[in-house]
Amino acid sequence: MDSLGFIGLGVMGQPMALNLIKAGHRLSVFARNPAQSAPLQAAGAALLATPLAVAQVSDILFINVSDEAALEAVLFGKQGAAAGLRAGSIVVDMGTTSPTFTRQLAARLAEQALSLIDAPVSGGEAGAIAGTLAIMAGGPEAAFQRVLPLFQSIGGGIVHVGDSGAGQVAKACNQIVISAALLGVAEAFTFAARQGVDAAKVRQALLGGSAYSRILEIHGQRMLTGQFQPGFKARLHQKDLGIVQAEAQAAGLALPAAALAAQLMNALVVNGDGELDSSALIKVIQQLNGGAA
Repeated sequence: MDSLGFIGLGVMGQPMALNLIKAGHRLSVFARNPAQSAPLQAAGAALLATPLAVAQVSDILFINVSDEAALEAVLFGKQGAAAGLRAGSIVVDMGTTSPTFTRQLAARLAEQALSLIDAPVSGGEAGAIAGTLAIMAGGPEAAFQRVLPLFQSIGGGIVHVGDSGAGQVAKACNQIVISAALLGVAEAFTFAARQGVDAAKVRQALLGGSAYSRILEIHGQRMLTGQFQPGFKARLHQKDLGIVQAEAQAAGLALPAAALAAQLMNALVVNGDGELDSSALIKVIQQLNGGAA
């Protein structure tokens, strides 16, 4: 059995790591915040002092950090993991970064005879806890097959999309669709309220027809109640849409729905609501129309 390491024990990383332990795998872990590692230690994981120390005892290293700068620091910064990995080891990036950065990272790791699997996820904290995350993977087929049994401990829908960066492309597509759906639901509820119609009843009606979606079901309910405890924080959605915009510009693509959603998500974050769930986007739509009905 491969020895496993896990770096990044935040809202998503901690339950994913716990599910690996529940499946019978032994983990070595590192977290900048000791409180985040406490449940892992209680479950039997070995807490090590640096990313380098984790890498030195890992055949497969999972990393789940917030952005490219954090991933760069974990791998190549002081006491970084890359220096401790043995040839033939696999790095699994569970976070969301740009396809361009991911392809460059894969090439850098290949110089050390290391494989990279980019494996961003969808499903939020609830999916991470339940072990039902959608996992979109890119990278070499042989490395993916080696990691697949581990993915099955933390996810449900697991798809090997293609070569390095393909997983990140799929995640970008996921965020395009979700942001457009969030905007549609927010506008629909705002329209209904201004027409004097109960938006909750409208949602109930739409759930039974072609407009049904998990966004309408789950995020729509959050919009109605105004309870925006994050399943996925708006500032992270903003970051992901920034990736979409940069990649689209580099490719000469016009993505008007994604561009509009990105601007509105920017407004939500600038208004001080970046720590709320991204369904709080309805607050921006309401503000544009003079406030809630």
